[in-house]
Amino acid sequence: MDFDRISFTNVSRYFERRRALSHVTLECAGGEIVGLLGHNGAGKSTLLSIAATLLRPSAGEIRYGTAAFDDAGPDVRRRIGVLGHETQLYGELTATENLRFFASLYGMNRIEDRVALALSRAELSRRAHDAVSGFSRGMRQRLALERALLHEPRLLLLDEPFTGLDHHASLAMADRLASLAAEGRIVLLATHDLDLAERVVTRAAILRDGRLAAIHNDPRSLRARYLDAQIGTG
Repeated sequence: MDFDRISFTNVSRYFERRRALSHVTLECAGGEIVGLLGHNGAGKSTLLSIAATLLRPSAGEIRYGTAAFDDAGPDVRRRIGVLGHETQLYGELTATENLRFFASLYGMNRIEDRVALALSRAELSRRAHDAVSGFSRGMRQRLALERALLHEPRLLLLDEPFTGLDHHASLAMADRLASLAAEGRIVLLATHDLDLAERVVTRAAILRDGRLAAIHNDPRSLRARYLDAQIGTG
């Protein structure tokens, strides 16, 4: 199954009495990089977890194309790629062994070809047989992104993908995400880095206390609009 968009309609999520999300309505289509912006605790990670089908909403509706959340079985999940705070890589394994392992979990064919291509895209071909424990943060993050893309997902969910990256690595990540959007992928990412968000996102959704704050189309910088939304003047 394929889908051309993911949509959230009046989505709320409560953890006992604590409200993490409240009536969030948002749609992300293929070819877009939608940035989820907001302070820690604003609800960004919760929304990504729901999009990944790892967490059920307390109320509201999520659709993957025409498929409802409750019908999002293996056919939908195999079209989703996730990169969270942790890289989910095994430090004692080499870059090749990590990718080969995850490719086998996906039940993919032509594994060696796919692994070689992923290493090339991550600019790690020369380090293919080195243990990941010796990689820099930027190298691990590039490898983790390609790990999340091995099965060619339609929807890519990224939680703070620029954390810990230097300027060069951050720009390389931004360029890779732009290329994915150009291929028609749906990219939804949470970040607090407004300068990088300004560079990479095609649309921004600002969360404040679990609610979607308005963001107007005007010539000001994303930072200015973000600050307005956070203090309630946007």
